[in-house]
Amino acid sequence: MSHRQQQIDRFCSHLGYQFSNRQLIEKALTHRSASNHHNERLEFLGDAVLGMVIAKALFAKFPKVDEGQLSRMRSNLVKGKTLAVIAKEIELGDFIYLGEGELKSGGFRRASILADAFEAVIGAVYLDSGFDEANQLILKLYHKRLTELDPSEVTKDPKTRLQELLQSRRFSLPEYELLSVTGEAHEQTFEVVCVISEKSIKTVGTGSSRRNAEQLAAEKAFYELQKALAS
Repeated sequence: MSHRQQQIDRFCSHLGYQFSNRQLIEKALTHRSASNHHNERLEFLGDAVLGMVIAKALFAKFPKVDEGQLSRMRSNLVKGKTLAVIAKEIELGDFIYLGEGELKSGGFRRASILADAFEAVIGAVYLDSGFDEANQLILKLYHKRLTELDPSEVTKDPKTRLQELLQSRRFSLPEYELLSVTGEAHEQTFEVVCVISEKSIKTVGTGSSRRNAEQLAAEKAFYELQKALAS
């Protein structure tokens, strides 16, 4: 048995799930920098399965919570930062197959790589055994977070807060424009500007995805708008 096969066996034991189709978990743990047979399609699938499982769990657990709050709780639980933390908890970074460049630059610790690989593992489990097995695994990994979750403590994201503040003053909604995308395909940096025309506010946010960049720009705009309204 090769060293790579031993690694995969160790990860499956650590995860608490044994794959019938080993090619699925091998691909789930392979970053695009290491091979053309990488995990991005599985990541896409895992993202959808994860979102569905968490939405279903929240719907059942909080029958009196409205749609907006359910959406915010789900977003908080499936955002990249949360996925990266869970990936670290199961030591996923120790088992990701990276190209030499990513390995040398510490890619096994990078939050975006960990989050993507976690979603890919979920996608692999779904294809290997179906929704019920994927559901059980996700609920096991999220058990503590779901048990301790308090809807009142989940804050609105910056874009939502900015939009609601603007609507309360009957201002136009903010406009977001992508200014630039730099870096390699697997490690891009997005720069976005947020414009509030009524107050001539322009703020710029940068992030590892367009969504993250927009949220950062919105957060800056929110505080700029608060200052403008108070003056």
